[in-house]
Amino acid sequence: MSGPKDWTQQFPGLARLPDSVRRKLQSDGKLIRVTEGAQIFGPGHVPENLLFLLNGTVRVSQTSDSGREIVLYRVEAGQSCVMTTACMLAHEAYLAEGIAETDVTAMALPKATFDALVSDSPVFRDFILAAYSHRLTGLFKIIEDVAFGRIDVRLAARLLELSDSAAEVTATHQALASELGTAREVISRQLHEFQRRGWLEQQRGRVRILDQSALSDLATG
Repeated sequence: MSGPKDWTQQFPGLARLPDSVRRKLQSDGKLIRVTEGAQIFGPGHVPENLLFLLNGTVRVSQTSDSGREIVLYRVEAGQSCVMTTACMLAHEAYLAEGIAETDVTAMALPKATFDALVSDSPVFRDFILAAYSHRLTGLFKIIEDVAFGRIDVRLAARLLELSDSAAEVTATHQALASELGTAREVISRQLHEFQRRGWLEQQRGRVRILDQSALSDLATG
């Protein structure tokens, strides 16, 4: 299945690569489609391709032995997956899981092509390492937030991020806990406290924000 003409133009970093490198990406890349909810990769699997997302969103998360999940990051259109990059560079299996949050269309670059370009093309290698470094900085921020951040502040910020124009968030307590790397019970207690203060109203699988300014003050406090 061939991909869209010069799909590299959808990726700012790739679009700046030399024509010879972009032609290699176009000739070797294969168009794939993944349906919403499907697992794209999981722990123990060795990556065979590096995906460049054309459409959709992939959620990358890790689950502890006790079953607690934390969302590490999301890969969106115009991005590639840094977890896959790290595993391919280190020749190791995944430690995390990638799930299609929506229907996904992507270009899959075979590992053999990836290895050859990293070895032979300094500009492609610089592109890969720059994307890796950028994402790594974000992961350190997640670690800092989980280890040292106040859960009420982080929850308030996340609710504001997820709220739509109707000031409503569609998410279960478990989903919010996974986003913030904590237990569902902790999220439930904090949401009940926000409700007691009159800042929001809870329904099954939904949260309606009643006092956005109060949550904003807490989040930015």
